[in-house]
Amino acid sequence: MKSSNEIINVLNKKILILDGAIGTMIQNEELKEKDFRAERFNNHPVNLFGNNDILNLTKPKLIYDIHKSYLDAGADIIETNTFNSTGISQEDYKCQDLAYELNFQGGNLARKAVDDFLKNNPNEHKFVAGVLGPTNRTCSMSPDVNDPGFRNINFDNLFNDYKNCISAFIKAKVDIILVETVFDTLNSKAALSALKSVEQSNNIKIPIMISATITDLSGRTLSGQTVEGFYNSIIHSNPLSVGLNCALGPKELEPYLIELNRISEVYTSIHPNAGLPNAFGGYDETPDSIAKFAKEWSDSNYINIIGGCCGTTPEHIKLMSKVVMNKKPRVLKKKSDNLRLSGLEAFNI
Repeated sequence: MKSSNEIINVLNKKILILDGAIGTMIQNEELKEKDFRAERFNNHPVNLFGNNDILNLTKPKLIYDIHKSYLDAGADIIETNTFNSTGISQEDYKCQDLAYELNFQGGNLARKAVDDFLKNNPNEHKFVAGVLGPTNRTCSMSPDVNDPGFRNINFDNLFNDYKNCISAFIKAKVDIILVETVFDTLNSKAALSALKSVEQSNNIKIPIMISATITDLSGRTLSGQTVEGFYNSIIHSNPLSVGLNCALGPKELEPYLIELNRISEVYTSIHPNAGLPNAFGGYDETPDSIAKFAKEWSDSNYINIIGGCCGTTPEHIKLMSKVVMNKKPRVLKKKSDNLRLSGLEAFNI
């Protein structure tokens, strides 16, 4: 586990490259149900096809190789294959009891890939980010339009689930916790509260990256917040970075990145999809086209961390890494002691 100071020192010198999509790489393998089951889950009562996180246990070499491919492409931060490894998300596959193991093994595989890479490249700096996904439920909204007060999850359930996941990451010695694809701010607050609890219990401090999802061209998260409203809601947690990812491609995300650059007193990150899904469910942004956005954003001094989300591959990451290699990272805004509040929108005093 690297110290916060080591990560900050690197961030002050260069734009860091986050890796790309794991799911895209897994889909390219055209796996079958038997690949997800392996021998261990041969008699599991429900289908496991599509449970990409279970591959941490059943096909660990595949996940290791994906991490390695992104490291070879120039990624500085490797994300664990744990986007759906919360017990809540794993309930769909009746694997909720595996949450701790999935996160621990996911952390171990990414840690091993990074450590092996550094043995041959000792002068480089590479980091492991333990990924906490948003789950498939919303703590602040009802899934039933006829019952607005109903919730199918509560804060305490999320808190305990995230605490279990984070404890596994700590044991696996990840360097960063990445709370990503945040569409419901209350869900992310449960993750941030759980992290604070684990830090206090273990007398440690671990850097946090927080990345929200703007779900459509209204410029708001699914729970209704603007970029600045979301920023105000979570900045008290003193994150290493605040950023945007998923749902939209680079062109659609650009105005919200500019807005984040305007307000953020911490490092900014962005890892967009490779465009919006086309009629066949694929993504049309090529490595060349997405690299052009990376170059423009780095030239404009908007970014500290950049990578890829759905549809991106090592080829995308390789070109992104190449075009930002010698660019200066974004300079942080001077911290202000102004009061920042928010509902759906920001209220600053």
